[in-house]
Amino acid sequence: MTVQVEYTEDLQMIMESARDFAENYIRPHVMEWDEAQFFPIDVFKKMGEYGFMGILVPEIYGGAGLGYQEYITILEEISKVCGSIGLSVAAHNSLCTNHILSFANEEQKHQYLPKLASGEWIGAWGLTEPNTGSDAGRMKCVATKDGDYYVLNGAKNFITHGISGDVAVVIARTGELLDSHGMTAFVVERGTPGFKAGKKENKLGMRASETAEMIFENCRVHKSQILGQEGEGFVQALKILDGGRISIAALSLGIAKGAYEAARKYSKEREQFGKPISSFQAISFKLADMATKIEASELLTRKAGNLKDKGERVSKISAMAKYYASETAVEVANEGIQIHGGYGYIKDFPAEKFYRDAKLCTIGEGTSEIQKLVISRHILKD
Repeated sequence: MTVQVEYTEDLQMIMESARDFAENYIRPHVMEWDEAQFFPIDVFKKMGEYGFMGILVPEIYGGAGLGYQEYITILEEISKVCGSIGLSVAAHNSLCTNHILSFANEEQKHQYLPKLASGEWIGAWGLTEPNTGSDAGRMKCVATKDGDYYVLNGAKNFITHGISGDVAVVIARTGELLDSHGMTAFVVERGTPGFKAGKKENKLGMRASETAEMIFENCRVHKSQILGQEGEGFVQALKILDGGRISIAALSLGIAKGAYEAARKYSKEREQFGKPISSFQAISFKLADMATKIEASELLTRKAGNLKDKGERVSKISAMAKYYASETAVEVANEGIQIHGGYGYIKDFPAEKFYRDAKLCTIGEGTSEIQKLVISRHILKD
């Protein structure tokens, strides 16, 4: 299933590379990792060799120097096989690494980006707190100035790579509550005194992608670790989330395609009443709806990526892509189980894992309700 995007020879080659990687290094272990909630760090190191850990990072900083069409393609191919691995690739690339790429000074970029792009280091990004998800302006993690240092106190939760991340971009409050210019972004390396990992979450889906707390107790961070200027952290985070929504749209697209392909294949093999169940209108119409919504999701996602590559504003279209693609992933995964019948409910078939993984896409990096809020504000302002 393709969309009207220019599949150049290079893009085709990248797609095949990502597909081969997923088939060889991910598919054989999908259920083993899921059952054990095992985060396969070695696989991410290997992805660094393929350029998948610094997709958008320019070559001068050791990255692949690719654009959003390539990024969407790589994420989609990986997520078709395992949403967990796709999620971690997305978080590493679009949150931590991209925040440093977008707002760091040259010294910081040369210090961190080569290690992140090669997969030597895994990145984390800390905005969400136990009591502040969508309402990030009320964050309680504070950074108090003390000479040339800032002392961080507080906790971040639901953080991808909160335990295994070698470096984290952390947004902390340096000003007044609810002041959009009262938050600052810091780069904090693992091993910094006072920075430790907390509880690892036991999740419904995306179980091979590590999600955990990050805790700061009198953690002293030098002012040279600030990204941009003091007070710019929240504004930076909103810009990063604009691109992050394209990531989740691509992740959703991959999960939806994986669930669809599994259901389509099963429907042609499974026979009832003497013929394949795909020949029954009840099933074939489900597949038609699934295919149509996947196609629409891809068009929205590719359009958002195209605008991002051109340097244009993507707030509205990325929210649309994230909202529609994530809801489509849930719907397609749900129908995929229905088409499989009883076999969709057991772990011998891939349908149930797509179903569990898909739901996170409507929640992470802004719920569907928040996306509708963003979209409605834009269309009413226009």
